[in-house]
Amino acid sequence: MTVTIRKYTPEDIPQMIRIWNEVVEDGVAFPQIECLDVESGTQFFGAQSHCGVAESESGELLGLYILHPNNVGRCGHICNASYAVASTSRGNHIGEALVRDSIEQGKAHGFRILQFNAVVRSNTAARRLYKKLGFTPLGVIPNGFLSKNSEYVDIVPYYIEF
Repeated sequence: MTVTIRKYTPEDIPQMIRIWNEVVEDGVAFPQIECLDVESGTQFFGAQSHCGVAESESGELLGLYILHPNNVGRCGHICNASYAVASTSRGNHIGEALVRDSIEQGKAHGFRILQFNAVVRSNTAARRLYKKLGFTPLGVIPNGFLSKNSEYVDIVPYYIEF
């Protein structure tokens, strides 16, 4: 499968919302509880420093990421990203392509560090990928994430310098 990672366009927003909301509704990875609609999705994606999408040869979006500052001022050189891959496309290295592109875009936008604040400890696929790509885990925050089933689970922050 040939996949292209590119900057999103306004025409991508409906597919981006569908993929994003799927992860939100899963309730096991994103901190967001509310799903996006066209208005809130357009605002949300437009407010990011960069949004990348993974597109198939047929033009279908398979995944996306958002990239933005993790903080301001003296910590403004640190960025943060979130990734969403359509459930039908998982296991095909889409996430890896998105993470690699987000690192390149982080550099291009003048950031020096990419930090993930809240990787759910049970998200073993993501954690394996971050280790493979050279991210450093920063320990465990016990009960830092409230899952959809109302159980608190651990999170692991990660970072990589570039």
